[in-house]
Amino acid sequence: MNPTAEGQTAGFETESRMPGVTARTAEGATAYPDNDVTGESSAPLTSAYRPARGVDLRITLAPLARGRYDPTFQWHQTGAWLTRDTPLGAATLRLQQQRDGVTAVAWGKGAEHALAAVPELLGSGDDDSGFDVSDNPFLADARRRTPGLRLVRTGRVFDSLAAAVIEQKVTTVEAWRAWRTLVRAHGEAAPGPAPEGMRVCPSPAAWSRIPSWEWHRAGVDPRRSRTAMLAAKVAPSLERTTALGRGGSLVHSRLRSIPGVGVWTAAETSQRAHGDPDQVSVGDFHLPAIVGWALVGEPVDDDGMLELLEPWEGHRQRVMRLIMASGFRKPRFGPRLTIQDHRHH
Repeated sequence: MNPTAEGQTAGFETESRMPGVTARTAEGATAYPDNDVTGESSAPLTSAYRPARGVDLRITLAPLARGRYDPTFQWHQTGAWLTRDTPLGAATLRLQQQRDGVTAVAWGKGAEHALAAVPELLGSGDDDSGFDVSDNPFLADARRRTPGLRLVRTGRVFDSLAAAVIEQKVTTVEAWRAWRTLVRAHGEAAPGPAPEGMRVCPSPAAWSRIPSWEWHRAGVDPRRSRTAMLAAKVAPSLERTTALGRGGSLVHSRLRSIPGVGVWTAAETSQRAHGDPDQVSVGDFHLPAIVGWALVGEPVDDDGMLELLEPWEGHRQRVMRLIMASGFRKPRFGPRLTIQDHRHH
């Protein structure tokens, strides 16, 4: 969406393709790499995530996909493919749905880190206790039909913030096009046998080196590029906010301390990077109408949306995810927003 103005882990097994090398811990894991841990030539690491409560890969990971051609996230017949810029280096992660959980394979210098993050990525720390929608027939039915929905938590704050900044105050088509252009030009190739064209999200240092004319060519105006560059300078402090928990007021104040980051951008970031169950993307062009049509059968504005969501305070983002995962679509009226293209001016 674009703006206007868990349960416990039952077990996580990790192994390399080398015979006899395995590990198992109660929560999370340590991957045992093969002899070559320095790059893409090393054998992939594999793992199995079997949570006590089932997880639906497609609806849980849905917020991470920025269009069908997102170079950092692809749905493929072999599963979900993601790239990660980890503290240990680049990684490619493939996740496949199984009846009893999810299998994961990772390549690259950051493979071990990527595998260790799989439980959190898929909602192992997502606590929906106290979330009761039994009084709302629409939400109760949506929850019944999506028992595997978990709130994603990537733990990669700057990556999520950079993408959200690019999406500020433009159409989805414009935002996704800009994202593709910049990541393909400045992100490194995905390690391993990733689908063609996949790239790793540029590091903060790489974002900082993008010249002004390339931002312009991608369709990103100076205000948004300046905000992204400012965020890149403080990226280490942004990553430390994951230690503050799954969102909340302190996380949001830290994110909004960056000039150009407002309520919408902070919410979009914390929903993905922190697994925030409550923050709502106030200021979004589409969301109020979606919430209004889903819950009361008519469009509402931001204030009306917040009023409708108030009974589920603490889980308002979870309500939003339920609505989206249900497949609900609001009626369409009138022309779409005109796409403004100033890239060649």
